[in-house]
Amino acid sequence: MKKFYLTLLFSIVTATAALAQTVDIDAGGLGFLDNREYKDFVARSRTYSGTRIWLDLGLNIDSLNSFVVGANGIHEFGAIPFFLNVDPIAYYRYYNHSYKRNWLFFAGEFPRAGLIDNYPRAILNDTLMYYRPNIQGLLLRYRTPHFTEMGWIDWLSRQTDTEREEFMWGFQGKYQPWLSGPFYIRNYYMLEHDAGPAILTPTSQIFDDGAGELLAGLDFTKKQKTLDSISFEAGTLFSMQRERGVNNWKVPVGAVANFYLSYARFAIFNEFYIGEGSAVSFGDAFYEKHFYNRTDFILTPFKAEGLLGQFVFTVHKTPGFTSNQEAFRFTYELGRKKIAKIRNY
Repeated sequence: MKKFYLTLLFSIVTATAALAQTVDIDAGGLGFLDNREYKDFVARSRTYSGTRIWLDLGLNIDSLNSFVVGANGIHEFGAIPFFLNVDPIAYYRYYNHSYKRNWLFFAGEFPRAGLIDNYPRAILNDTLMYYRPNIQGLLLRYRTPHFTEMGWIDWLSRQTDTEREEFMWGFQGKYQPWLSGPFYIRNYYMLEHDAGPAILTPTSQIFDDGAGELLAGLDFTKKQKTLDSISFEAGTLFSMQRERGVNNWKVPVGAVANFYLSYARFAIFNEFYIGEGSAVSFGDAFYEKHFYNRTDFILTPFKAEGLLGQFVFTVHKTPGFTSNQEAFRFTYELGRKKIAKIRNY
């Protein structure tokens, strides 16, 4: 039996060492000029402008397992020093995929783009893509042709004697009962946990702050030939806040609806909210109002493989105020390109 186990172990090690490993590279950039003229939030009426660039290298152990390392830096126009901040990229990725079902797992510091960048603004605002491009933690996604669900945790601050412990976690998913039909259901949820430092102070209470959306949608993009895309969604938005030991959960609730239309290089997105105001730490402040309507007019003059440039003019409507926002965003991503092949013997 000892000889059998030694032979089996030797065979596994030899087979693993003989696998061909590959090295790939990915690079990209995000340029943004986002001018916000908020009449009802004067303190947030400002211009965000700058460029993000990132570069990473990936070692693919096999078809399932990979390690990726790199950096993502941001420069704000006119700022000195040049880089405001450089975020490390360092993560392990497991991807087991087939048509019927697949698993995706990330651990480390990995980009939020393509993973949780589609959250409603009421829960996670759109400045996160400018100033917090990475998730620091874990992500797990399970997908079948009809169903997708993904959970994640993102660490914001590590507890020390003086610094607070802070992280947020959430999940999102989609269920489409008939692949040939337009109907689907989406869910989004996020909860931020904000605890005190190791050395307690009078303001060391624990805060919990979260929000969620449950939406029913209709996507008629494949059912008609007039427009490039047309979809509608409606559902409920709720938030959850409490200060432990001070008050109980506060759970404001409201109704939300949106539609998206696109034709050629033009698109319109409109979202409407009515209900109790939701003040979510990482959410868009407009949803603190009891009524809010947002309309985006989108022009896409630059579009090619891996490249997208868009102008967006936005009108924000709340009780007593009409605000405007003008933004230009330019993104480019090389896409993972193999640059080397390694074979161990």
